[in-house]
This record gives sequence, C-alpha cells and structure tokens, in this order.
Amino acid sequence: MDRSHRYPVIFNPNARSQKNGRVLQFIQRHAECLDLHTTKYAGEARELAARFAEQGESVVIAAGGDGTLNEVVSGLVKSNTILGVLPAGTMNVFAREIGIPCDSLEQALLVIERGFVQTVDLFGANGAPFVQMAGVGFDALVIEETSWELKRRFGPLAYLLAAVKVLGSKSPKLEVICADGRREKGVAVLAGNGALYGGPFKIFPKANNRDSKLDVIIYKEAGFRLVLDSLRGIICGGISQGVTTTYLQTSEFTVRADHVVPVQVDGEWIGRFQEIHFIETAHHLKVLAPEAPLIGQFSNNLKSLLQWPRRPLQPSTSQTS
Repeated sequence: MDRSHRYPVIFNPNARSQKNGRVLQFIQRHAECLDLHTTKYAGEARELAARFAEQGESVVIAAGGDGTLNEVVSGLVKSNTILGVLPAGTMNVFAREIGIPCDSLEQALLVIERGFVQTVDLFGANGAPFVQMAGVGFDALVIEETSWELKRRFGPLAYLLAAVKVLGSKSPKLEVICADGRREKGVAVLAGNGALYGGPFKIFPKANNRDSKLDVIIYKEAGFRLVLDSLRGIICGGISQGVTTTYLQTSEFTVRADHVVPVQVDGEWIGRFQEIHFIETAHHLKVLAPEAPLIGQFSNNLKSLLQWPRRPLQPSTSQTS
C-alpha cells in the first residue's frame, strides 16, 4: 500500500462483531496507511463517504456490517471513488458475494492491497441505493422488529427471534409489475442483485451482479409456507419457480401493495410504502475485490490469498464489466 497516503476508513463502532475493540485495534495497527473515521449516528457514514468522494479520494474503505457498507455506497453514488471493504458486521453478505474473506481482517486488507477493481451493478428502491438485495413485506418486517439490543445480545439469532414474533402477522396483498408488462401477485417479495441472502445462503441461483438485472422471488403464501419455501431454497442452493413461489429476472419493476408495507435494502429498514419502484441507477459501483470469486471455494483459495505480495494500492486498470 502507498505509505505516502492514508486511505479513509469509515468505521461503525457499534457493530456486534467489534466487541473488545478488535476492529479498532486492527485499524490502529495499520494507522500508517488507514485513516480512521468513526460514526456516531445513523447516516453519518453516508455523509463522510460523500465528502471524501467530493475531495477526490480514490478509495474509501467501509469497516462494519452491511448497514455501514450500504451507507458508504450511498455516499459514493455518482462518484468515481472505489469502495474497499473490511467486513466486521453480523452477516457481511456483500463481502461474501464478491469473495472477500469475512473471518480475517488481515486477509480482507490483502484484498484491498492487491488493488483489483471489480465493477458491479447498483440498483435503487424508491431512490434508496442497494448493492446486494432488497425485500418488501415479511423479511423487511423482521428487520423492522429486530432491535439493536436484540442484535447486540443474540447476533444472527436475533432475526430468527423477530421472525417468530411476526410470523402470524397479517400479510399484505402485493402486485409485482415488471418492465415488460408481466404481472404477478403475492404476499412478499425479495430482489437480489447477487446470489446470497442473510449471510452465506444462496437464495437467487441465477443472479449475476453485472447483468443489469434483478432476480425477483415472489412468495404467494405467507406464514409457515413462506418459511418452508425459504428453508428449502437454502438447502437446495436457491429458490426456484414453484407452486407457491415465482422466480423471474427483470431490469425494472414496481411493487404495489393494498396498504403501506415495510421495505429493506441491504438488510436495512428504509420505511413503509404502498408503492415501491426498483430500477438500476445510472452509475455502477467500483469495489476492490479478489480477481477470482471465493464463494464456495474459500478453502482452496486461502493459501494463494495469503501468499499475495503486499504492494502499493494502485487500482488495476483492467476492470471486469
């Protein structure tokens, strides 16, 4: 890494996996090249990222979970600044999607130092950018009901506890209207830019975050049927077209509900809406990632990853398209 420049690191000190200051200590050990900026309130990560991009920073690093990363991505929209990721949250879904090791900050930093840039699609839900996935209805309600205290005490189990709590809630009636005019009805909707959801679970088997399409899953039945469909998808490596699920791909779609429903992007609740429009943004996201995705083959690539030489951070000019 270029020791003459310190790259800004936007750090969420409240993420559950950062107990005992592990991440803080890591960043401080690399203070010669990492410039720490801690967030104190919701939305500050977005503000910091936007300011650094405006100042011409070539790379901004997000240290935290998917919520922190989503805020940083929102701040980098419309800029040429490249995203670096130090995964330190509960799920780290996007980091897993593009192959960044989630169990070692040292290895994640090696990915940043390698300097290979991957370009991925960036979508929006009612203008809120997301890079990995979004949800309307049940899963967003679970996130809405999962308090910070629950996440702090129980980690990923907190979402399961919240799911049990809301399982009997009355489901909305949703209509999905695709760009080509296709219409489908259901009770909950998931949209994936990538294949993974909720951590290492492959839910969208056909997803590709560079094809300018979202993979959409529409659940037709609520309650335990929805849960069973999801569990079957996790076990089988993805949810497919079925009697109680619809799977489709589209570049743009709208969800209309019979009343206001919760919506989440990248695992973060953004509000309640009666109509939600999903569309690709005019700008793609540039992110520092392994040249070869590590999903499903982490153990095979770990040795070569550890052998990567440390060298100045100079983003590669050969980007994937």
